[in-house]
Amino acid sequence: PTVKHDQQQQRQAVFLQIYPRLSQDKAACCTLQVSPGATAAMVIQKAGVTLGLDMTSPYALLEVRQAEGEERRLGDTEMPVERVLLWPPGARKRHPQEKGYYFILQAQGGEGALGSETDNGGVPSLEECDDLCSLSTLTEDTILAALRLRFYKHNIYTYARGILVAINPFKFLPIYNPKYVMMYNNQPLGKLSPHIFAVADVAYHTMLKQQENQCVVISGESGSGKTQSTNFLIHCLTALSQKGYSSGVKRTILGAGPVLEAFGNAKTAQNNNSSRFGKFIRVNYLESGVVRGAVVEKYLLEKCRLVFRAKNERNYHVFYYLLVGASKEEQREFSLLQPEDYTYLQQYFHLEDAEDLRHEFERLHQAMEMVGFLPSTKKQIFSMLSAILYLGNVTYTQSEDGQGLEAGPADVLSTLSDLLKVEESINQSIYLLCNHSINIFTRDSMAKSLYSSLFDWIVLHINHALLNRRDMEEAVSCLSIGILDIFGFEDFQTNSFEQFCINYANEKLQYYFNQHIFKLEQKEYQAEGISWSTIDYTDNLGCIHLISQKPTGLFHLLDEESNLPQATDDTLLDKFKQQHQDNPYFVPTTVMLPAFVIQHFAGKVKYQIKDFRKKNTDHMRPDIVALLRSSERAFMRQLIGSDPVAVFRWGILRATIRIIAAFNEAGSRRAVPGHHHLSVFSPHRKSKASKHKQLIPTNLMNSRSLKHIVGLTLHDRASRSLLHPHQRKKPPSISAQFQASLNKLLETVGKAEPFFIRCIRSNAEKKEMLFDNALVQQQLRYTGMLETVRIQKSGYNAKFTFTEFLEQFKVLLPKEATTAPEDIANLLQKIGLGQSTYQIGKTKVFLKEREKQHLQDTLNKEVMRHIIILQRWFRACLSRSHFLYKKDAAIRIQRCWRAFRADTRCRAATVIQAAWRGSQKRTDYLRKRNSIKKMQTLIRNKQGRNSYKGLMKGYQNRVSSLAEAKQQTEVQSVVNLFQSVLDGFIRGEIKRAEAGPVKVVLNRVRQTPLDHMFSTYQVNIMQSCDLCGSYIWGMEKAYMCSACKLICHKKCLSKIINACSTRCDDGVPGHLHFGVQVCVLTSKTYPIPMVVQMMLEHVEMNGLYTEGIYRKSGSACHARELHQLLETSKTATLTLNALHSQLPEQSEQLRAVYQKLDDLPPSNFNTLERLVFHLVRVAKEEEHNRMSANSLAIVFAPCILRSPDTTDPFLSMKDISKTTTCVEILILEQFRRYTEKMQEITELEFAEALAVNKLMLKRQNTVSTLHYSILELFQSINVLCTPVKVATALATANRHPTNKITNNCRYRFTL
Repeated sequence: PTVKHDQQQQRQAVFLQIYPRLSQDKAACCTLQVSPGATAAMVIQKAGVTLGLDMTSPYALLEVRQAEGEERRLGDTEMPVERVLLWPPGARKRHPQEKGYYFILQAQGGEGALGSETDNGGVPSLEECDDLCSLSTLTEDTILAALRLRFYKHNIYTYARGILVAINPFKFLPIYNPKYVMMYNNQPLGKLSPHIFAVADVAYHTMLKQQENQCVVISGESGSGKTQSTNFLIHCLTALSQKGYSSGVKRTILGAGPVLEAFGNAKTAQNNNSSRFGKFIRVNYLESGVVRGAVVEKYLLEKCRLVFRAKNERNYHVFYYLLVGASKEEQREFSLLQPEDYTYLQQYFHLEDAEDLRHEFERLHQAMEMVGFLPSTKKQIFSMLSAILYLGNVTYTQSEDGQGLEAGPADVLSTLSDLLKVEESINQSIYLLCNHSINIFTRDSMAKSLYSSLFDWIVLHINHALLNRRDMEEAVSCLSIGILDIFGFEDFQTNSFEQFCINYANEKLQYYFNQHIFKLEQKEYQAEGISWSTIDYTDNLGCIHLISQKPTGLFHLLDEESNLPQATDDTLLDKFKQQHQDNPYFVPTTVMLPAFVIQHFAGKVKYQIKDFRKKNTDHMRPDIVALLRSSERAFMRQLIGSDPVAVFRWGILRATIRIIAAFNEAGSRRAVPGHHHLSVFSPHRKSKASKHKQLIPTNLMNSRSLKHIVGLTLHDRASRSLLHPHQRKKPPSISAQFQASLNKLLETVGKAEPFFIRCIRSNAEKKEMLFDNALVQQQLRYTGMLETVRIQKSGYNAKFTFTEFLEQFKVLLPKEATTAPEDIANLLQKIGLGQSTYQIGKTKVFLKEREKQHLQDTLNKEVMRHIIILQRWFRACLSRSHFLYKKDAAIRIQRCWRAFRADTRCRAATVIQAAWRGSQKRTDYLRKRNSIKKMQTLIRNKQGRNSYKGLMKGYQNRVSSLAEAKQQTEVQSVVNLFQSVLDGFIRGEIKRAEAGPVKVVLNRVRQTPLDHMFSTYQVNIMQSCDLCGSYIWGMEKAYMCSACKLICHKKCLSKIINACSTRCDDGVPGHLHFGVQVCVLTSKTYPIPMVVQMMLEHVEMNGLYTEGIYRKSGSACHARELHQLLETSKTATLTLNALHSQLPEQSEQLRAVYQKLDDLPPSNFNTLERLVFHLVRVAKEEEHNRMSANSLAIVFAPCILRSPDTTDPFLSMKDISKTTTCVEILILEQFRRYTEKMQEITELEFAEALAVNKLMLKRQNTVSTLHYSILELFQSINVLCTPVKVATALATANRHPTNKITNNCRYRFTL
């Protein structure tokens, strides 16, 4: 019976697979055969013997159920076989880790051991944290366990300080709704649970705070979720810049993603939506944080996927969207077939997701409309896609005569010719080559080039839709956040040239990551002299040099072999091996194997050398380019054009010619009798069913905007020289273009502050919520995640210079604190930071992220405390002020009332008495004064008339004696001139005497050092310096005073000790207003003579509407105007300066006048400016005062512009017309500017009033309690803003940027 029982148990034995999780190196798996009744203790003992463990130490057996996201410890008496029976059927017999159900053997106590048990006999949950840097023990196993635990709890995001680790669940999780955008808005990184929205929010607010560009670098291998992460980032970034999800540029940005995915993504063995091109999306913002526009840059589209793919992979999404989702009408229009009928799609035509493809086709239609594609444009694109598919169906058979090959079938060629709009005979003859393989290669090359050109065209028009017109019209500074979504590292069964370029890009990206995270960080620590232990990392610079370093890099060897006509792929491989046989990154292969192996940072990859040369120089033949350019379809010509701007301009010219020809033809037909309409336009009636609104884009393309876009993205466009029919210069290779665009990308990324997102692929089977330990650990290992977490944990994320620290945290520091390290250290110790959480270097303070956040919270609390104190004191002061005001008012009212009652009677009597006595005295005084003045007037008039007549008679006799016989007729004119001057002087002296004594103006301040006014002067002939005496040679530049004409070298300006001889002298009496220079009457306080200012203001206030205000009357020449206070020793000259000479031609008069005004001294210039402004105001009221600009110029020209005293008086009389013209030019020009500025002021006031009224109307429906306060607020704003706007507009008139003359003369108005 015992033997029989043993045999029964032997038949019922169960195999258990135990996976040890131990610190020492042991086997990856241990398979045990146990009986159904074996306990956990028995299984542990048996596993220990099998693995050779030291059984003196305690061990525990854990049951892992990844579906439930838990690890449960089995008790010693529990039976593992019973637990296995509860598992799914597929995991019972053999339970590998991939199934998600298995057992783990783990030590208790010590490194990586378990803690104390819980009440239910299980193990406590593993260490779970949002940040990997918070793990107590840092090993690859602990990082993997933490990520696995969070993954099965649907927490796919984890921080490593500032780096976000994202694990692709291959399942959409509901954590990307708008509420999450709002939840993470303006929250510091790490305060909430990890999320990709947190990274987007921090990047956005860091950009606004620091006013610096930011970028987000997303890396990971194919299938890790980079594209989806990019979409989430763009969604969040566009939502953060607005309160809601509105239309406009944000709508266009969101619509560009699905379009690019449809044409550039495909289903691969590792990813259902794999990006087969790299893209860098730069979202531009205004300084206020509003989205301004965006730019999309693409890199290396995988063209070979169009004609060949690996097993279980698809072509680009858009082909399946079109074939499955197109309507019957579209199928007929584009001549569409079933997917299995196309050669380019036959490698994978089993479509189990047809319904999803139809939905995606509708989504593509909507996205293309959001981007701005018209229905006609979409038809052109879909027609081109159909033509590309038909190209794959072209076959070649032996001709009947056996002399060559024939292209067919005929129906395919006919359809293809109809889609491309080329002649079928030409289309067929283009393929008649003897070599069948060359024909196939030419056909595929044509299809790939067409698709690549179509993709470039789509990217170009997306960028145009995202273009902001102000980027071309004004230099407004903008900020940007760039998002880099580049193809991930790939290692397929067959790797070719595309994988070689993709993996090189990932090498460069990994190098950039290492430089930023490891090398630059540790270099800064060492430079600051802080305590730091260097962390080693894997440097991949050697692999990059192997591929791209000149002259022996693989790319350069490939270019050399591509240029040799006799070279082959085998000779290329031989050259690779010969040059790099000793390179550790180049792994040698057997001689017969046509491949080479490179040791990348992510592992070894074998590349098949086949077609490397062809793919590096892949372009269409010139005859095919010429064929396509002969197409009747304008869209085809745009794709094949070598320069988009030139093609666009030729298209406009061609359309213009056709329009002219059509109208000419229509005109000719109309001239024929019987024709009464333009037959060129075929009339048609719209049916009720065809009322479809035509969508027209708001920003139509023009040559300027197209040229701007092409200039921005020139480096990422395929070389257009590949499509040139006559190539004089060999086009650059694909590898050269790729390296150039990649270098440009890294240069752009290097100018911004980066944020890193590491995407991890959870499993290779694309199963939902399945965590493959081996695959994830492999990715963590080759990306250096352990070293990254270590440096992030040990390093210091927050860095401040001493000055920045003092400025940001000065509220926490004492008032006398400086930038000394001691003051900073005292503060950090005061708030309780440990010595290991911060370090102070030579010029910077280094803090860990948690401590920095603690310091920021402390600062916020301190600031709030100060704010509360200020509010409390302000409220107390306000209440006390109100109380004192009311108290003082009551006391004043009481005192005034009492005083009024006591003094009313007394004051009334006193006022009456004083008034009566004053009236009596003043009456007597005025009577006596008037009698005396009459007597004085009679005596003085008698004397004055005799003296005046004698003076004029003597002057006339003297002039007559000096004049010749021919000049006797002009004697009377000279006498009249002298008489007018004398009359003006007499009137001025009379007014000066009546005005009384004038106060002496003290402290005269000169306008310029030593009163010289130097300007640059180019010497035409050799001269000498007035200061040093040395020569100033011809064509040299010197400095000349415009007043005294002193000339000297620039170096001699400091040697000047004499003041300008023509400027004011301090010895001139200051009580005179006539016969002195204007600078004597001005000062810093009064830049314009006070007497002039007072007179002009008086006239402007009282006399602008007086008719003939400045017209001379006949009484001016009467003798009674003569005043006895005439000072014969003084000369009455109210002149500003000798301003005019010979006027230039009419077209240059205005410029000449203003150039002369530039030479005026400041006091003369200011006085002239004020006077001309006054004359403009007078001329503005010509309707009332009858004073035009010409009339005012006639009156004031002799006063403003005067010939030198040494000039012959007769010649001066001939210059009167010229001086009048000068003044009239000034008045008319300033009148024009005055009118323009007043018009602008009127428009501003009208716009302001209109805006206020509209806002008031919009707010009429608000809460009634706020209505009156809002209305009063805007009324006060209207009152305050209007004078300010008037002053601003008048001040702007001084510096009008478009007026060259104004900039040259400094002439302006003073309000």
